Amino acid sequence: MKSYALALLGACLLAGTAACQKQSTDTAASPAPQEKRHPLTGEVISADTTRNILVVRHNDIPGVMPAMTMEFAVSAGDAAVAKPGQHIRADLIPSDKGPWRLEKIWPDDAATSAEIDAQAKALRQDTLIRGQGAYREIGEQLPTFALLDQEGRVVESARFRGKQVMLNFIFSRCPVATMCPASTMKMMSTQKLAREAGVKNLELVSITLDPAYDTPGVLKDYAAVRHIDTSNFSFLTGPESAIKDLLTQFGVLAEFKGDLLTHTLTTLLIDENGKIIHRADGSVWEPKEFVAKMTH
Repeated sequence: MKSYALALLGACLLAGTAACQKQSTDTAASPAPQEKRHPLTGEVISADTTRNILVVRHNDIPGVMPAMTMEFAVSAGDAAVAKPGQHIRADLIPSDKGPWRLEKIWPDDAATSAEIDAQAKALRQDTLIRGQGAYREIGEQLPTFALLDQEGRVVESARFRGKQVMLNFIFSRCPVATMCPASTMKMMSTQKLAREAGVKNLELVSITLDPAYDTPGVLKDYAAVRHIDTSNFSFLTGPESAIKDLLTQFGVLAEFKGDLLTHTLTTLLIDENGKIIHRADGSVWEPKEFVAKMTH
């Protein structure tokens, strides 16, 4: 029954699949081809959110410079997410025309890494055990996972028990107006309508399709630029393996072909007990439909 449902789902979604070229509206975050990147690990000493500067005590970078403490330019999101004492890993981009900068900044403390990795391995095992029945139909439970939100905090799926959860998949650089941007706008509209309807136990969750680029800082910028109320709206990222397993279990089709990401859209509603109770494929659903399900 599940294999038939999944095959039918794939056939139905093909019409809604779009090829989204990976683009960035932030020229500072789109390095020129000649720029060299070097892996950096270190500890944040301070963050200046006015100048978007991080002071980092970094380890030796072979062939570049020895271990030292220095300032680096970062995005507004990365500056906002950074915390003194936090261990990070990042890409260092040297420059002879201005401050050296850091991109692709990820939390790198042992406890966070261990928790995320353990949950990713458990999710991988769950996907393999489920096999052809990996796709979760309406009536089944939300899978167990742990990812990072736009603040760099670990978010476990168990956190949502007792809450209604509206969940979708997007990526920050999607330029197709009828795809991710439309989905985000509809999530925001649902958030507003649900509040007006008196829904108090709602969490909205958008998981990235592009974890290689969508770091916590990038997602922080994504939410800030759109003036999104993140009091109950989380943007999640994490290991590519975990994202792929979630895509498989939620029946979302996504594939990178060079600079193109071909993907489908799915929005789900999960009840207070972690059970999937509604899904809408594509971006033609109406926020009021989801709010009606929340208030039934």
